[in-house]
This record gives sequence, structure tokens and C-alpha cells, in this order.
Amino acid sequence: MGSNDGAGRPGVSDEAWERFVRESGAGGGAAPHEPSARARMVTERLRREDEARAAAERGWWRGRRARAARRAAEPEGWRTGPAWQGRDGGRTGNRRLKATAGIVFIAALALVVVRPELLIDRLTGEAGRGAAAAAPLPAESARPTEAPPEALPDQATLREPFRGSPALQWADGAAGIDAPEAKALAGLSREQVADGLARTRQLLTAANLDPNTLRGGYPRAALELLDPLQPSGRGVLERALAKPSAEADPLWLFSRFDPAEVRPHGEVVKTRGRMWFDSARQGEVLVHTDYTFVYPVVRAAPGSQEVARTIVRRELTVAVSDPRVIEVTPGTLTIVTWSETAGNDDCDRSGTGYLHPTFRSDARALPGAEPTGPRTDPYDRSQDISRLPSECGTVTRS
Repeated sequence: MGSNDGAGRPGVSDEAWERFVRESGAGGGAAPHEPSARARMVTERLRREDEARAAAERGWWRGRRARAARRAAEPEGWRTGPAWQGRDGGRTGNRRLKATAGIVFIAALALVVVRPELLIDRLTGEAGRGAAAAAPLPAESARPTEAPPEALPDQATLREPFRGSPALQWADGAAGIDAPEAKALAGLSREQVADGLARTRQLLTAANLDPNTLRGGYPRAALELLDPLQPSGRGVLERALAKPSAEADPLWLFSRFDPAEVRPHGEVVKTRGRMWFDSARQGEVLVHTDYTFVYPVVRAAPGSQEVARTIVRRELTVAVSDPRVIEVTPGTLTIVTWSETAGNDDCDRSGTGYLHPTFRSDARALPGAEPTGPRTDPYDRSQDISRLPSECGTVTRS
């Protein structure tokens, strides 16, 4: 017997719907039939919701081209390579995006006919639970050749803050920062190199994962790992923390949110990247790192329900030096280069010392403020930051 939906409209009986699902999932019938009016209606509704959600989730991709720091005040013996103090921006978008979206929708409509369980999983939440149970990815051993595949743009929730994000399969926090096996190099012993790798890992953790740092606190633990004699490294960061500006921004090395605006949600930050080392001269080993961090946040107001995600990628090279050969403070790191990009961070508020995520409700409240510029996938790790455009643009997903 037919049933009515919540609005009193006639609907398909549970028995008929279950029979349709069972027969279609089992491959019943000689060929797929034309999708029912109900299937077309539900598919169209999901398509409209996904388009609206994707439009609302577009945020700023922010960055500026890195530049060389002044080194004249450094003591004799400093390496002559540049210490970068900049931010690189997003990649130009794919001009075929709209055509691709149309093809994806047509394919999705066909799948509803052949495999209706995919549609039902979306409606019942089974798709989200299946994604949450997906196996984590192995550690990254080399630069990827392409961006992660785009899943259905499911909305992040308080319970599932990484829902719909490639980061769902990434490692949690410091577990995603793997140091390579140490070996003697450039006159440094294996133990010295291992100590430098461990300190680099501690620096990344303190600068990008420490709860105090994320909540806008003073990143003392990270600063103490840097050589106090390097004015273009620790020196400029200390000045930036005291008085942030576009010319001296703590975000060059630290991930910080304004506690008056937002707060990190949950205990997990997703992490993916790699660390490796080499040497350019005797007495010094260079440790290179390239990591992406995904931060779920909510508004600072108590009881906030909406979750946004900000994605920060950092390329950082530090020097581990033998103090008998190069003038350094023993047991510390010196910064050689640094670059940073941020997805879903308001470009108009750069230089404040904080990341400023936008929320879907912000986009709905201010439809005319939609960001423009190059479209960038903040999860794409397939090329160096230095190859990305420097201007602000739009993220394709967060």
C-alpha cells in the first residue's frame, strides 16, 4: 500500500522501494531501466545541494611571493643562502571545470540506475560512515604526481570534521611527520644528523600542532629550537609575534587562529608530507620538509555548530650545523628557506598574525563578497610552492 511523505504527498511504498533496490543491486533485469521520477527528483535535489554547498565553501587562497631577507647583521660564518620570509599563492584553476562537472553529474545519474545503493548511502549516512572507516594512506615517500581525487562534497560536522576531505585518510597530528633514517654526512656523525632530524620534527610539531600555538598563544617551545643569533630567522619571528604586519608575519612559520573569532575543533589536525636531507657544504646538513596541515575550526561563541577547515602547506628548510665549523648556537636549528600557503584564509586580513577562516554561512550572508582570482586545490601537493601564482585566489574545496 502506498505511503505519504511528511508533507502528505504520495510516495513509493517501502516494499516497492526495497524490491527496486534489491533487484537493481543484484543486476536484475536484462538492461537498466530509465530512472524513476523519484530517483531523478532525489538526484536533482542532491545535485543542487552539492552545487550550493560547493559555492558556499569556496574561500580565499592566500599568499605572497617569498623574498630574500637581510643578512648583513649576521655574524661571520653564516651560510650565504637566502632565508625566505614569504608566502606563495594558489594555482590557476582548470578551465574545463564546468564541463567536467556536467560529465560527473551524467555519470552519477547513470550510477543511480545501475547501483541505487550509492544514492541510498548518501541519504542514510552510510557513505559518511564508510569513508570514516577508510584505511589511512601510507606515508608519503616522494612528491605526488597529481591531486587527491575529489569525493562527493559532504559537509563537515562536529562529529565528522574531516568528512568529504582527502585528509580523512591522512595521519593524525605528529604521527604524519616521519623523519628519515639518519646517516653520517658532510662531516656530521649519524648521531648529530639524527638529533637534527628530531629537532626539525619537534619544530614542525610545536609550530603547527601545539594547542597553545593554534589558539594564538606564544610559541615559545618552537622558538627555543631556533638559533637566537640568527636575526633573519628567530629574530624576525620574535618581532613578528610582538607586532604582526604584512612585512613581518608570524604565519610565515606558525599556524595561529584568533581566539576571539574561532577555536580549533577537536583534538585532531590531519597531516601529510615528507622530510629528507642533503648537504651543500662541509659541516652542515640541510633538512627539507614539505607538509600540509588541515585544521577544523568552529566559531569562538559557545555552542557553535558550523565547522570550517583551513588548509596550510609549508615548505621549510633548516640547517643542522657543526659548531666547530660554522658559527652557530649548539643544539639549535637555523632557518634557510621557508614558504607557506593557506587555503580558506581571508586575503583581506593578512598581516594580523592570525589565520581567518570563512564559513559557509559567511558566504550566504555576503553573496557579493565571493572571492575571485585563480582557482586552487589546497590539497594538491604535486608541485613546489614556488611554482604557484602569488596572487590571492579561490579554493576549489576545503
